[in-house]
Amino acid sequence: MAAGKWIGGFLGFITGGPLGALAGFALGYLFDVGLEAVNTPENYNNREYDDYDHRRQRSYADEAARQRAYEQGQRNSFLFSLLALASYIIRADGKIMHSEMEMLRAFLRTNFGEAAVTQGEEIVLKLFEQQKQMGADRFRSTIRSSCAQIARHMSYSQRLQLLNFLVMIAQADGRVVAEEIQALKDVAISLSLSAEDVESMLNLRDSGTSLEAAYKVLGIPSTATDDEVKVAYRKMALKHHPDRVSTLGDDVKKAAEKKFQEINDAKEKIYKARGL
Repeated sequence: MAAGKWIGGFLGFITGGPLGALAGFALGYLFDVGLEAVNTPENYNNREYDDYDHRRQRSYADEAARQRAYEQGQRNSFLFSLLALASYIIRADGKIMHSEMEMLRAFLRTNFGEAAVTQGEEIVLKLFEQQKQMGADRFRSTIRSSCAQIARHMSYSQRLQLLNFLVMIAQADGRVVAEEIQALKDVAISLSLSAEDVESMLNLRDSGTSLEAAYKVLGIPSTATDDEVKVAYRKMALKHHPDRVSTLGDDVKKAAEKKFQEINDAKEKIYKARGL
């Protein structure tokens, strides 16, 4: 897999602002040459066609190429955003846990291949270095500004899936400490999401065994009426539907499908307890 095509090329909206600065530091040469790595004849228009039919056919091909480039840009922007925010969440408690790093490696290996593991880890390690150089407070401010940049360019559902991956990384060692929860909520709010979204995601894993957790997944108290339960489920199902992140690739969609199933499981547990 070409490095440029994986993360350097078509970084979408990450060409300036705080995320662009982080990308410039973390990607270095990859970032500088990434666009050239994918700027190939098959992706861009060769304007030297004289024949009208050839030009027309080429325009169709160019439009398809532009759409593919746009989707690749969205996907690469999502991926770099994940790595940048993961570097913040992993160090939120002042420690770099092997289990959390391995969770990130496994995600990259499963969805992008072994080359992506090496590249992704190098990026995160450079971001750890950047965090040390900047200091915790300044880096936190940069992350908040980066989240605001992400919020302007990513859909609501894409941001929810991004947050879900961050929660999964924080849970990798079997416990989520107070500092990690605060960092997750800080990121969520900066992404124009909510602290309640974090609480819901933190309870997804337990929703199959705990009725209390199932209510937290839907964001409602156990005293909610049956109608309130149904409304809460429909709201959750709508905003977490996997089709809303389909442009980010099959791997992201599959993760969204898993989360969607966990939401359904929480709903079924509540329905069963209520005899609905």
